[in-house]
Amino acid sequence: MSNELKSFLEGLDSLAHDCESRKGQACSLNELDELRIEFLGRKGKLAQSMGALGKLDNTDKPAAGKKANEIKQSITALIDSWQAELNAAESGKAMSQFDPTMPGRKPWAGSLHPVTLVMDEVCDVLTGLGFEHAAGPEVENDWHNFEALNIPPEHPARDMQDTLYVSEKIVLRTHTSGMQIRSMLKQEPPLAVIAPGKVYRRDSDLTHTPMFHQIEGLLVDKNVSMGDLRGTLTVFVRQVFGPKTEVRFRPSFFPFTEPSAEVDISCVMCGGKGTSDGKTCRICKGTGWVEILGCGMVDPNVFKSVGYDPEVYTGFAFGLGIERIAMLKYGIGDLRMFFENDVRFLEQFA
Repeated sequence: MSNELKSFLEGLDSLAHDCESRKGQACSLNELDELRIEFLGRKGKLAQSMGALGKLDNTDKPAAGKKANEIKQSITALIDSWQAELNAAESGKAMSQFDPTMPGRKPWAGSLHPVTLVMDEVCDVLTGLGFEHAAGPEVENDWHNFEALNIPPEHPARDMQDTLYVSEKIVLRTHTSGMQIRSMLKQEPPLAVIAPGKVYRRDSDLTHTPMFHQIEGLLVDKNVSMGDLRGTLTVFVRQVFGPKTEVRFRPSFFPFTEPSAEVDISCVMCGGKGTSDGKTCRICKGTGWVEILGCGMVDPNVFKSVGYDPEVYTGFAFGLGIERIAMLKYGIGDLRMFFENDVRFLEQFA
């Protein structure tokens, strides 16, 4: 054995002995990690010792390399055993401080999304009034979404929809009103259906999102009048917002209803006074009223599209945005909060 190899091997033995003598200095896992880096790190003592390997004679390198690997394994095993001892000590310390008589931590339970809560509530109220659920496709053809609803090509009402087109004749439905057509094609009068679901439009700001939720309601029978519509919606509003809620109907325009109206309710924030805490109410802008839905008597042209005789049958339809109702019920000022999935926001509805 050459003197160079002998010196190299003695240095490795000394390194292992040095590491073993440091046991008492590592009193925590952090200190043990520092010790591991000191001896086994890329710039640690073992790496520095291995720097002399290149100066050895080629005949001595196999023995030197073998010894270096043995020392590395020895130091690694030593540090691992100390880590196991420290882990056991930490665990024992934690158990000694554990008081089994203390009450446990109740895990946080998830909750339904506020949009889902309002959707369920609205559907429960309307089914309680005799309406049945109807479901249909979110990817709709142009005829069901527009033409059968008295919105032919080039009709200016199409500009109001900001439609997302899949192809020339296929769209992402802009409203659930298409379910009026599908329901009437499937069933002869009388019928009363609601169609809850997602709808899509090219819009995004504080009060609009590209996807939102609507519920469409439709009732068709003989001798249905505007008074039936007003009575139905007044009962609905007061069940959702409270028995003291005032309701008013304003003339409006929708292609598939005639006459048409928009429904306002007394402001949920200021109680219809127009002021809150001495300031102009931010919800109703001082008017005392907020709009919640659109409605009207079904246009005869819609009945003709599905084969109903408008001389025999009449009906009414209404549509409302679920996010709009949820914003009013919960005092939420930014529609985008419904879709950001911030747990701090959602846990308020648990």
